[in-house]
Amino acid sequence: MGEEGDVVDVELETTVAPVQSYDQNSALKEVLKKALIHDGLVRGLRECVRALDKRDAHLCILAENCDQPAYINLIKSLCAEHNINYLTVPSSEQLGEWAGLCKIDKEGKAR
Repeated sequence: MGEEGDVVDVELETTVAPVQSYDQNSALKEVLKKALIHDGLVRGLRECVRALDKRDAHLCILAENCDQPAYINLIKSLCAEHNINYLTVPSSEQLGEWAGLCKIDKEGKAR
């Protein structure tokens, strides 16, 4: 052991986890997956409107190919009224798959 006043050099090895680069859709897929696991995901018009009115929502996601303009206008106006951000995704099938509204077969593909 060293005496008082001695300087001891210690080398520490640190490892940094690699940072993954996500595009918007893959990042959104991960967020929805985590929200589904932790029971923080609301699906459907009625549940979505309730969450937006109560200001429980942090983000709202709409499908671009929705054929109901009244549905889109309602959700966008509620988001604007309560200052809640919303995103759009290309297809409702893709959004449903990400939100857990489909069954997964043995190969891991959505049916």
